[in-house]
Amino acid sequence: MKWDEFFVTGDPLIYGADVSIGLTVIGLLFYLTYFKKWQWLWKEWLTTVDHKKLGIMYIASAVLMLFRGGVDALLMRTQLAVPDAKFLDAQHYNEIFTTHGTIMIIFMAMPFLIGLINVVIPLQIGARDVAFPYLNAVSFWTFFIGAMLFNISFVIGGSPSAGWTAYMPLAGNELSPGPGQNYYLLGLQIAGIGTLLTGINFLVTILKMRAPGMTLFRMPMFTWSALITMVIIVFAFPILTVALALMTFDRLFGAHFFTLQGAGMDMLWANLFWLWGHPEVYIVILPAFGMFSEIISTFARKVLFGYKAMVWAMVLIAAYSFLVWVHHFFTMGSGAAVNTAFSISTMLIGIPTGIKIFNWLFTMYKGKISFTTPMLWALGFIVNFVVGGVTGVMLAMAAADYQYHNTYFLVSHFHYVLIAGTVFGCFAGLVFWYPKMFGYKLNERIGKWVFWLFMIGFNVCFFPQYFLGLDGMPRRVYTYSAASGWGDLNMVSTVGAFLMGIGFLALVYNIYYSFRYSERENTGDSWGLGRTLEWATTSAVPPHYNFAVTPTVEGLDPVVAIRNDKKEVTPKLADIKPIHMPDNSGVPFVMASFFFVAGFGLVFEWYWMGIVGLIGVFITLIIRSFDKNEGYYVSVDEIKETERITV
Repeated sequence: MKWDEFFVTGDPLIYGADVSIGLTVIGLLFYLTYFKKWQWLWKEWLTTVDHKKLGIMYIASAVLMLFRGGVDALLMRTQLAVPDAKFLDAQHYNEIFTTHGTIMIIFMAMPFLIGLINVVIPLQIGARDVAFPYLNAVSFWTFFIGAMLFNISFVIGGSPSAGWTAYMPLAGNELSPGPGQNYYLLGLQIAGIGTLLTGINFLVTILKMRAPGMTLFRMPMFTWSALITMVIIVFAFPILTVALALMTFDRLFGAHFFTLQGAGMDMLWANLFWLWGHPEVYIVILPAFGMFSEIISTFARKVLFGYKAMVWAMVLIAAYSFLVWVHHFFTMGSGAAVNTAFSISTMLIGIPTGIKIFNWLFTMYKGKISFTTPMLWALGFIVNFVVGGVTGVMLAMAAADYQYHNTYFLVSHFHYVLIAGTVFGCFAGLVFWYPKMFGYKLNERIGKWVFWLFMIGFNVCFFPQYFLGLDGMPRRVYTYSAASGWGDLNMVSTVGAFLMGIGFLALVYNIYYSFRYSERENTGDSWGLGRTLEWATTSAVPPHYNFAVTPTVEGLDPVVAIRNDKKEVTPKLADIKPIHMPDNSGVPFVMASFFFVAGFGLVFEWYWMGIVGLIGVFITLIIRSFDKNEGYYVSVDEIKETERITV
């Protein structure tokens, strides 16, 4: 392979990205060396098993991926702003919409939510950490390495271009030659390992590590949503793992699972992909539902209306999510009977979802609502998500779907559900729990600017796309003629996309501004309205052991009871005992690095490198198997000092 084949060349945008990456790396190396931060980086972050720090790293990675996926979106919208534009050629456009979809779903939405789950759930259930802290670190680093492997494709070797759904035969060697599609397969496979481990870890954590008295129906709604999400992950992700492995065999070793030759079945990929893909939608929606439930209840100052109905609604949504996958290809000839069955099962999801919408509204009814930034995101979610939900029911009608299929109507529906549901949820959760991570709030005034810029931009961008779809504009086209009449609405849509970009920049500025100027919090309940256990810690940022004394729960919303009864959250000296905690470990980071070596080797079909990487992974597994480290105890004196107990 020649150098100009190894590196992507010939495009000024790529050269600009090369320079940006180079300068960023040089800047980081200079900062770490000049300020002597290498040891700090290794001890505090690269080897940590603390769920809160891992959660922050998930969120930081997700924000970085949001920037990358957002830039992809702006490039696409720039190309489509006017008819017959020459800003991107067809191949570059295909690569960008492939990486945009993959990054936003796999490497932004999921890690953002998993990050918040990492930070909040152990605190909400009164646990000191997750059930398997070491495994939690493996989960993060395999996700991160998978994301990095996928992302370097746009400067080394070339990006995948078969769409985030990677339909066969388009994703096969004949129509997608080169390493691009291999990046997709290996990056998702490695990151998927981390997601599956997260599912198992939090499933066990929530079921086995809840505080005394916290029965299943005393769990906070966010914890319930996380529990149900983990069940979906455990059942759905093995399907993706198998499908990716089979396609890897097709591309690297000449197998014929999904090819048109050798008795392969291309539709088998479509079925397997969406058997994972539709539950995946709920993997990134249900945690957001849980967050909105917490936020609405908190800032309406009321108990969540219809708590048990909300729980059962999520259970039903999770069950239905595995029964609707064929609605993604009604037009592919399944027949009237099959289409009818899946049409009905799809519409059924609207019932439990509607229950949740009404419960949120009834929670706010007669509440003393505080219009904080998280609450604004929650209110914006309800309005916009209903628009996405109603158009989803339209798409669920198989006969009508023949008109909407593969048009911008679907693109708009998809974004109304996932941006209003997931992205609004990520922003709401980030602002709501930001004090738990950093000890101060994000600035409320700037936060409201972020909300309005993003929310208005979102509607200006995506609402016109419903009409573009109804007017027949197909998705995945890189240009269109002036005679089509789609130019004006596309220009409006592009203006909205850039407004969303400005909203994102305002969020970044808010993080900087708040770091410099926000007042530091002195209590564990920064909003003064907390209801669940994460707000019962003695300091704004909980210590590494979370609670000096494991709390006892006597009902829903335990912090409301503490506040009403004017109980003291500081523990009594007599109750404090040494706390057992896990040691940090560098093995997960090293193991993930070997995964990168193996993945990179397989992407370019350099099998010697793939074997070296896999041997390295195997060695780290052996090291872990014989590791006798049993953790350490936090002494009573250290706890007294941390908790500021003087008597």
